[in-house]
Amino acid sequence: MANTLNIRISPTQFYTWTKYRCAYELHQPNNSPSAGIPLLLIHPIGVGLSRQFWQRFSSQWYTVGHRNLIYNPDLLGCGESDMPHVPYTPTDWAEQLHYFLQTVVQKPVVLVVQGALLPVAIELVQKESNLISGLILAGPPAWPVITKESSAWQQKLAWNVFDSPLGNAFYRYARTTKFLRSFSIRQLFASENAVDAEWLNMLVAGAENPASRHAVFSFLAGFWRQNYSSYLASIQQPTLVVVGETASSISKEGKQETPDERLVDYLACLPQGRGIKLPGRNVLPYESTAEFVEAIAPFINEFS
Repeated sequence: MANTLNIRISPTQFYTWTKYRCAYELHQPNNSPSAGIPLLLIHPIGVGLSRQFWQRFSSQWYTVGHRNLIYNPDLLGCGESDMPHVPYTPTDWAEQLHYFLQTVVQKPVVLVVQGALLPVAIELVQKESNLISGLILAGPPAWPVITKESSAWQQKLAWNVFDSPLGNAFYRYARTTKFLRSFSIRQLFASENAVDAEWLNMLVAGAENPASRHAVFSFLAGFWRQNYSSYLASIQQPTLVVVGETASSISKEGKQETPDERLVDYLACLPQGRGIKLPGRNVLPYESTAEFVEAIAPFINEFS
């Protein structure tokens, strides 16, 4: 996927957090020394998704001449990280990344988080403010979604339904090319043509291990659903909110919200927020890669 003329990717590296083996890649420019503040990427959770989501972004970042180191980890339950049979919460993933920041990266970063993994970034900032200089929110959830509490019993009930033979059967269907293409067209991409073979092959390969269903079911059960407005209001770091011109919401709470309204609500809450709209829908770093790189580069360069 990556352009080897511009990007050098380390072989998969591993570290141990608690008792689990966790994977990551280190990206850097191929023929020049790194420069600027490093980036730490947080990939989305979904069928077949892992750190591979960011390969197109990383390649484009170096193609246009940027030289920042890019740390690209697999969250627990995804990619090449261990996949224990447990319900995962944003706190779990934030603690994993907190350890990663402290022991592997060991320097301030700009955090780039995709979609509804925003709660992980929010909790990570609460745990480790000193090593996060700024945040980029790519396609964050609808404001009514990120500010609505979900009860613990509802989350547990949903998890128990998914974590059953019925859920296992659903996952076998959900990882087929037919389902993945249909879902991507309906919920993720602005252009049907953008749902290409590269995207679908990545998802099919990422979902091959059936144990990857635990992270997906944890996400679908809504363990990330709570009111984060006060946490967002406490973030003192500069924060760039990037929303697609045709951004939509899978959840019914956010279906009536326009992209402009989403931007206004986030920027009204964030103490140092700024925002921009780009062509595309909900997976901007993948669907609108060149535009996304161009939009976030000036913000990142402010920290260099």
